[in-house]
Amino acid sequence: MDTWIQAGMAIVATAGGVVSARAARRTKRQEKRDDFLAVTTQQGKAIERLEARVQRQETEAEKQRERISDQDEAIGWLLHRVRTLVAHMKKTGVEPPPAEPMSERARLYIHHIDV
Repeated sequence: MDTWIQAGMAIVATAGGVVSARAARRTKRQEKRDDFLAVTTQQGKAIERLEARVQRQETEAEKQRERISDQDEAIGWLLHRVRTLVAHMKKTGVEPPPAEPMSERARLYIHHIDV
């Protein structure tokens, strides 16, 4: 009889465990909603990171455009100054020294110079 009681108690305990596990289990709808919220939150964070990265890149690109514009103006001023000096030297009868060879990279930008 003692064995029957123990077996009965084991069955009751198992049934209680199953019932409590079933009650604690989440519904498919709850799981889908929580999954959607988790994915949405994760996507929101990823979008914020991308927006911050794009903003940094736009700021850096603007700085580079300004720097290039300033460099272009400086090079233009230097070219004008060199032409003026060479013209002055030729006018006074002095020939300027021959120019050093130009690199191919520099030639791409100042190939039109007659100095």
